[in-house]
Amino acid sequence: MKDVFITANTIISPLGFDSETNVSAIAKEQSGITLHNNISTSPCYASIIDHKKLDDAFSKIGDPKIYTKLEKMMILSLQNTISQATFSISDKTVLIVATTKGNIDALNSNFEPERAYLPILGNKIKEFFGFKTEPIIISNACVSGILAIAVAKRFLQNDYYDNAFVVGGDIVSEFTLSGFQSFQAISKKPCQPFSKHRTGISIGDAAASVAITTDTSESEAIQIIGDGSCNDANHISGPSRTGEGLYLSIISALKEANIKPESIDYISAHGTATAFNDEMEAIAFNRAKLEKTPLNSLKGYYGHTLGASGLLEAIVGIHSLKNNMLYKSLGMDELGVTMPLNIIENTTKKELKTFIKTASGFGGCNTAVIFKKVKQ
Repeated sequence: MKDVFITANTIISPLGFDSETNVSAIAKEQSGITLHNNISTSPCYASIIDHKKLDDAFSKIGDPKIYTKLEKMMILSLQNTISQATFSISDKTVLIVATTKGNIDALNSNFEPERAYLPILGNKIKEFFGFKTEPIIISNACVSGILAIAVAKRFLQNDYYDNAFVVGGDIVSEFTLSGFQSFQAISKKPCQPFSKHRTGISIGDAAASVAITTDTSESEAIQIIGDGSCNDANHISGPSRTGEGLYLSIISALKEANIKPESIDYISAHGTATAFNDEMEAIAFNRAKLEKTPLNSLKGYYGHTLGASGLLEAIVGIHSLKNNMLYKSLGMDELGVTMPLNIIENTTKKELKTFIKTASGFGGCNTAVIFKKVKQ
């Protein structure tokens, strides 16, 4: 099978409008999660992109009045990634759009309600950049972002396309916030993944994008060497008590990558800070013999950014490889799961070669993708 590489990336979040600024903020242990008084019936912690800053940045490339907040975030991210990419858009370039809720806020805005349809979101992005093929929408709960990378990899390896741009995004909306509140899953303080004192999730705005190709001239490239995705169909919202789907996804990714668990240098976990999700992940990582591998969750910096989370967190992982740096799992104090895990408690310099990004979501979906730093 062809080797597949990520050659460019961009994160748009409250921590910054490019990947380097985001990673620098993480290195300084800065969080985008703050207390907001106007997004719910009561004060709520969330990570929200400032509208004015977004419009000011977007106005350099387009009219901010004719696009939704999510469209502006995704287009701004993709604009930067396309400008860095080692290839140009052609009729063999696929656009993959990952999102959980898309333009859900269009149902309560000045935009036409049809703007909430996911194909329309994809077409808005396609038309802005002049993509020549129809966009592919990945909307599979909270694995959408990382699953989109796996889908792009498979398309390229099977010669459907020569290269791909993947963009993912979601926003904090009244709809998503009320949904998690109905589960009593929103934390009353910034979320604390894997902590004994965690009380639920914080949610956040973010968009992220990557360029994926089989051809790279970079002296040090990031290769996608294995992926796996499994739905254990445990429950519409509750994760499996045995971690079955995540475990099988990890094993599948390891098998394709042809490496042993001990060859993984770092785990970028899903780590939502809910009682059941963090416990499920701990069980799955132990079953996969990864309990000693350094692990973090980035939700303490961004909150849960839904369909963007897996893509955004994979990009931070890529920078971890390039910088040989393990970043602190923010919010961690005392381990709050029943199985051992090697949580990264302090940002540490370490030679890194491989990492695995995992994600899990409603309906029992799970995905794992392994990345490797290679010398060309």
